[in-house]
Amino acid sequence: MQTIAFWILAVGAVGFGVAVFVVDSMARATFALLASFLCVGAELLLLDLDYLGVLVVLMMIMEMLIMAVFMIMYMMNPGGLMPMTMVHNHRGALAISITAFAAMAAGVLLVPWPERRGTPPPDPTYSLGEAIMGSKMLVMMVIGIAILATMISAVVLATDRGRYDRPSRAAARDGGGS
Repeated sequence: MQTIAFWILAVGAVGFGVAVFVVDSMARATFALLASFLCVGAELLLLDLDYLGVLVVLMMIMEMLIMAVFMIMYMMNPGGLMPMTMVHNHRGALAISITAFAAMAAGVLLVPWPERRGTPPPDPTYSLGEAIMGSKMLVMMVIGIAILATMISAVVLATDRGRYDRPSRAAARDGGGS
């Protein structure tokens, strides 16, 4: 049953990933990208990588929310539902993507892969977390603060009042308005 679910999620992830470039609006592309990453997160959960699976799901939901905020703020078509072309320079993009795919496929097939040494750890999620966070806790804390500052900056930029919308202190002191 898990194998069937894995393959259904794998096909869904690839299908939604393709849909990102096929649909004709930013809103649909955003939801297709979210669906693709949710399929990947569910696959990680099926592989008993609970921490990574939940992390991918939560990060993708937050990322898509932030993307929606920026889409509403900066796009001429805020809802993103008017048709538009999502790919520019079709021939160049197709040539680059086919070349990149061929190079990666050749790498997979032609590289002599090393033999596995040792056995997998009993809890791969804990081992991965220890490997990532071990001596880097300070770095992760600083990154967390940087992400928080970025979110606060995005909210400040989203407000309709800017620096010059407020009356100056001199005008307020003299009784003048804006």
